[in-house]
Amino acid sequence: MYLDIAMELTVGFFTLLLVLKFLGKIQFSQITPFDFITGLVMGNFVGDAVFDDKIDITEIVFTIVFWGLLIYCVEKLTQKFIVFRIWFEGEPALLIKNGEILYNSLKKNHIDLNQLQQQMRKQGYFSIYEAEYVILERDGQISVSPKHDYGAPTKKDLNIPKKQVSLPFALIMDGKLISGNLMEAGLTEEWLKEQLTNKNISDYKEVLYAEWHENNGLKISEYN
Repeated sequence: MYLDIAMELTVGFFTLLLVLKFLGKIQFSQITPFDFITGLVMGNFVGDAVFDDKIDITEIVFTIVFWGLLIYCVEKLTQKFIVFRIWFEGEPALLIKNGEILYNSLKKNHIDLNQLQQQMRKQGYFSIYEAEYVILERDGQISVSPKHDYGAPTKKDLNIPKKQVSLPFALIMDGKLISGNLMEAGLTEEWLKEQLTNKNISDYKEVLYAEWHENNGLKISEYN
């Protein structure tokens, strides 16, 4: 019995993993109500099947794969047709426009003023009147466009000279070299070993984390 449960869980786990890989990261990154339901049902398929003796492994795989294909078809429809996108995923809604609270929009989206205040505080705005526009996004989060007096100044506003933007590269993590990042950064392993030697580090295993940035150079954290 326990062996059967372990096998079904293992097969269900990897089948779910493959289906989610197939659907893509966006499907469950910023989740919409439709995504939440589909993910919940998919997980329940495995959970319910494990403790049902009448369901074998092939039925679990078929159920998950078929459900995944349905989700895939819906995703393709939402990408191609706006009407399906609105139907399955909803659409953004204005809650505040030109500094005015849109009561009917709040009511339609089942949001009270306390919830609006809470969401705005999470964005760093502690007064409703600091917002020029507030948009309720499809995933239930809000986006705030502040009034001129409350908006953070940009580098352009402050006349800060433009600098080239570059990404940091993690070169060592948990004592292991990340060769792909080393190549992407245009560096060599010989250069890295030389840098470690200069800090009396003889092996990657001594390094918890090492990061290289074009502007900041190499930074190293050893195991304590």
